[in-house]
Amino acid sequence: MGSTGMVPVFYHKDAEIVKQVVKACYDGGVRAFEFTNRGDFAHEVFGQVVKFAAQACPQMALGVGTVVDPGTAALYLQLGANFVVGPLFNPEIAKICNRRLVPYAPGCGSVSEVGFAQELGCDVCKLFPGDVLGGKMVKGMLAPMPWSKLMVTGGVEPTRENLSSWMKAGVFCVGMGSKLFPKEVIEAGNWESITAKCKEALAWIAEAKQG
Repeated sequence: MGSTGMVPVFYHKDAEIVKQVVKACYDGGVRAFEFTNRGDFAHEVFGQVVKFAAQACPQMALGVGTVVDPGTAALYLQLGANFVVGPLFNPEIAKICNRRLVPYAPGCGSVSEVGFAQELGCDVCKLFPGDVLGGKMVKGMLAPMPWSKLMVTGGVEPTRENLSSWMKAGVFCVGMGSKLFPKEVIEAGNWESITAKCKEALAWIAEAKQG
């Protein structure tokens, strides 16, 4: 997450489409990918994608997002999730993940929530929703807690201006979903477009980090 600065966030009920999206992102330089637990039988799709990624994308850390309870976290850990992300902070999920030494990035909306999450071993905290909290929240939080690693999701766009603003605010990485995967691109199966978009976004992130 930290080395590339971006975690694509995606869900589709068709495992074959998810495989193509994961591979397209991997070819574009992505090394951490979040599959969102949002549809019926989503875990079955994830199980297929994990096996595919192990062969086709050997350096990819494949995690699961939208996890709000420990039972769901345990299910995905059993299927091979490399990290767990949630829209909220549930201490019971931290216990499940810590037992298996798997990173848990909970959704936090305040300084206190980030502090509580860090106490329970959450190295990376997801600042959510990013478009509501904004870059000022990131800067404000890092002033008294500079050790914090914040991943912002929500309101992140694959543009130089947007990515640069988040990086300059001090985020550890960004999570990006629909803006990275336009519906028409997925429907058309234009995987090369996704690869190109990932390369472009990662280049802008690297540029902003250096600047």
